[in-house]
Amino acid sequence: TAGIFLVDLHCHANNVAHNTHEISTSRLIVRRGQPFSITLELDFAFSTSDSVKLTVETGRFPSPSRGTKCTFGTRVLMCGVGTKAPWTCSIDAKSALKSGCVTLSVTPPADAPVGKYSLSIELGRPSAVKESLVVLFNPWCQNDWVHLPDEKERKEYVMNEQGHIYRGTACDFSPMFWDFGQFEEEMVDICLKLLDVNPKHKRDPEDDVSARCNPIYVGRVISAMINCNDDMGVLEGCWDGDYQDGVCPTRWTSSVSILQRWFQSGCKAVKYGQCWVFAGVMCTVMRFFGIPCRVVTNFVSGHDTNNSLTIDEYFDEYGLKQMGNADSIWNFHVWVEGWMKRPDLDQDGHYDGWQVLDPTPQERSEGMFCCGPAPVSAIHDGHTNLKYDIPFVFSEVNADINLWTDGSKIKMKYLTDTAKVGQKISTKAVGSTAINDLTDTYKYKEGNDANRGGTVIGGKFDLKHFCVKVYQSETIRYILPYRQKTCLRNSHDIKLNLKLSNRGRGVKSMSIFVNAQVTNYTATKVTNVLHDSYVQKLMAGQGLSTNRPTDGYDLTYFNQFHPITLKTNRKSHVAFIILHKNISSLLEQSSVLGEARLHHPVTVQVEFKNPLNETLRFCSLTINGSGLFRSELFESIGDLPANTTLTHQIQTTPYRAGLKTVVADFDCSTFRDVKDSCTVYIKP
Repeated sequence: TAGIFLVDLHCHANNVAHNTHEISTSRLIVRRGQPFSITLELDFAFSTSDSVKLTVETGRFPSPSRGTKCTFGTRVLMCGVGTKAPWTCSIDAKSALKSGCVTLSVTPPADAPVGKYSLSIELGRPSAVKESLVVLFNPWCQNDWVHLPDEKERKEYVMNEQGHIYRGTACDFSPMFWDFGQFEEEMVDICLKLLDVNPKHKRDPEDDVSARCNPIYVGRVISAMINCNDDMGVLEGCWDGDYQDGVCPTRWTSSVSILQRWFQSGCKAVKYGQCWVFAGVMCTVMRFFGIPCRVVTNFVSGHDTNNSLTIDEYFDEYGLKQMGNADSIWNFHVWVEGWMKRPDLDQDGHYDGWQVLDPTPQERSEGMFCCGPAPVSAIHDGHTNLKYDIPFVFSEVNADINLWTDGSKIKMKYLTDTAKVGQKISTKAVGSTAINDLTDTYKYKEGNDANRGGTVIGGKFDLKHFCVKVYQSETIRYILPYRQKTCLRNSHDIKLNLKLSNRGRGVKSMSIFVNAQVTNYTATKVTNVLHDSYVQKLMAGQGLSTNRPTDGYDLTYFNQFHPITLKTNRKSHVAFIILHKNISSLLEQSSVLGEARLHHPVTVQVEFKNPLNETLRFCSLTINGSGLFRSELFESIGDLPANTTLTHQIQTTPYRAGLKTVVADFDCSTFRDVKDSCTVYIKP
């Protein structure tokens, strides 16, 4: 173009200043509300009387009134009166104007829509130079709705590419290392594509692109697009155990490989995901766009399907759990929290801060399978009349559980548990591998009257009613101490100690049924693995302590035991003790051999120990690690003989410097979900 023979976007320097250099140093990626520099080299001396006109546009139908187009310049404000999101520009004082070198300082507004922009530069002539850039949210900018004041938290919730996702039970949980990989260069095109194929964009692209200025809107779109139930979303969920035409959810350790598969397949859903996978992928996309985000696990999570704020579970007269109920208790559920302001709810900032967003498809919200953003402060205070989906999340963390025995003639409610749901709500701590307990941010402490459902504001709920008589017995006292502090392990015995005492005046004859059932973590699939019964008489005032060993069974990671049933010779004397315990399996160790340097080969070594007296067959290894592996590495490693250790080495070449993590997953025909990780510093 006449007049301009070079445009320098200063991609490296700008991206470093905007904390986007981990994504790319060759592509201009900036954050809104913060200036960036452009240098024009002209074929003439530039005068202060000359002007530079710039035009930015995003979307297929750019419009100044919708904030998706702005024309601005160096001399006067060129934006029209109706421009929703005005950009600004000034000439840097260090410019060598007489030499034709003009450096411009350009600032996107703090409420600019995020996404890909075209940039046109003119010097008063008909022709223009066209460039492009990507604009993201800015948690460093005080005027941005996603502003996060604490730098340590910004490093954790925006810049950290690795993290922990907690699974298991409230008393026996374990962290799973997850590679978010939001700064892999492919994430730019992948995450922008995710916004462009969402149903709202297809219905009204002009309105959708304009609304991308709002993190509330963007977070809600991402929540819907991570699952594929209504759209061209990323992941298909599966909880029935049949993963033959896809990948078992427990094998995933990285969002990157999932998003790559989705993008490379033309936006076809990746098979399969479960809640922690959905949440891990959503955290990646949120952090890429600049919305501070963390993955949160709710142990003992309620799934209330009818907004009753109660969870109803049914057991037969022998203590076996009945399946097919709409409500359920998951031994854990995982969602994300995104940090943003909520001026749509009030102006005093009470509902600003962490918001629950849940991409796992459970219930519809405004016709779509998405959830949130729901302010954590509103969930805590029971303000269920506010947007979005607060009653559902409130039930996940604070519902009452009604346990019913369903006999041949009558349903009998024998227990209401007000404390079980939402026992431990946790995330990874800032700057460490420790766990951070968030329970008090979601609910009042148990025993506080404000914690109960009477504090719910503004909601209308269809409560379930059963015309039954609740029988209670004060005669038989039962205790089931569970003293096994270590994690239950495959093929190990389980020891139960049942203590009974007869505080009545007569002899009590009891039929005692001991049942062991294993379920998946959503409590939707049950297998009976033990049934035992015996008769016991107790004299008045007599006590009894009995040990009931339970043989070890071949059980997988997310299984939990259900229940022990105690039944006297009178129908009224029925008591259930529900026991949940997580079961884990193998151990492995991984390490990086030698010093790791950028662009130099390095060896990753993984060790697997088979402690069983049987051969593990069809063993496979999956390895991920942003900065070390550009894509997921999958290797079939055959059989692993009994009581042996396998050492497997893989060579890779690091392509990004800094602290990185390798995540390894081991699977075989007997066990799944055996994971380990190691952290390595890659020198520049």
